[in-house]
Amino acid sequence: MRRGIYILAISLAVLFILSGCGENTETKGEGQVTISFWDENAGPQRTPIWEELIERFKEENPDINVEYVGIPNKSAKSKLDAAIAADDMPDVGSVQTSWLPEFSVREALLPLDSYFVESELSGLINEGATDFNKQIVQDEQLYGIPYTQNLDVIWVRKDWFEDAGVKIPVTWEEFFTAIEEMTTEERYGYTIRGGAGGSFQLQRLMFAYSGFDSYFDEDGNVVINHPKHVEFVERYLGLYNEYTPKSDITNGYKEMIAGFDTGVVAMVHHNIGSFGEHRKALEPEQFQAIPLPQTEDGRYIAEGGNTINMAIFNTTEHPDEAWKFVEFINRAESQSYWNEEVGQIPTNSDVLDEEWIQNAEHIKTAFEVYDNPETILYQPPFYLSDYRSILDNTVDPGTQAVMSGEKTVQEFLDEWAKAIKDSEDKYREYMNN
Repeated sequence: MRRGIYILAISLAVLFILSGCGENTETKGEGQVTISFWDENAGPQRTPIWEELIERFKEENPDINVEYVGIPNKSAKSKLDAAIAADDMPDVGSVQTSWLPEFSVREALLPLDSYFVESELSGLINEGATDFNKQIVQDEQLYGIPYTQNLDVIWVRKDWFEDAGVKIPVTWEEFFTAIEEMTTEERYGYTIRGGAGGSFQLQRLMFAYSGFDSYFDEDGNVVINHPKHVEFVERYLGLYNEYTPKSDITNGYKEMIAGFDTGVVAMVHHNIGSFGEHRKALEPEQFQAIPLPQTEDGRYIAEGGNTINMAIFNTTEHPDEAWKFVEFINRAESQSYWNEEVGQIPTNSDVLDEEWIQNAEHIKTAFEVYDNPETILYQPPFYLSDYRSILDNTVDPGTQAVMSGEKTVQEFLDEWAKAIKDSEDKYREYMNN
């Protein structure tokens, strides 16, 4: 009996100690808030950058835990769409500018105007970019703080061009000539993004070729199927499977970048944000970023609103803590780190004089375009709530249909133009009611 009492006493003591340990652990974690952050372009190059920034944030804010969720670029929009439909959204997300109008109409995002006005960021973040974000949403509120700015460029294998004695293109005629001349038995001259996301690149090339500054002409007609665009797309997609790889019809961002970095193709159209990947695969003297070719009258045409934003979703139970994270990412130190690693342009003016900005050749190329007084920034109809859906569901598959021979370029561009016109008509009807 004594032995039984002794064992019971020991057992109760152990339970008491374990219970005490649990209480201490709970107390230690008491008051800590957890917020979730979804990265819309996760991968081996960018995920570690976010993980480092989150660690830095936690050091300054030990009472806020940030759960990182990385989503590959291909599926990011559909995953967020599903989360919004299920009312199961993250607290904070990296959100592309073209998503803001649709997400705001669906009441998925938290307006950030009051936070931003009272923040140290006010007056530092590129005013043109924040104003643009307000202009494209129906209620003209600020739903995203842009932490990076981008520009489409052509990446070229400079060393191959020099060896072949081929001129690095400046005009569109030189562009098409270079593709043909750089195609050999060992490599292709170019690669086309026929898979997911190719619609963005195609339209930027189209406008850079035609010189139009709007989706609509003075009479309100959609210019997507203008003869100038038909002419360009016929010649451009006509390169497929002769001067570009056969796999281009389904290739997305990662596949085409891999083709360039592994020596399969001599040129690739992407943006300055792929610099980090090229830098890992190639030596500095091997590659170079050049602007999209100039129009016939010598101007650069680029897309306005080419930014990515930190946004807060309206289901968050911790808006103040979420804003702290948004604010931290947009501080000079954070923006500098993220943009230097990726190779893009910071929107915080305190970063622009830093040495790495001054020494980065691809950033100089971007400023060559943006700072040129003759450059035209065309405005896509981001304000149409289904604009991005049209690109994803009409333009991407339409591009593949042309590449496979199922549709003519004229049929494809007519469908694209009609989808935009129908959406514009619905928008005007809504605004007039």
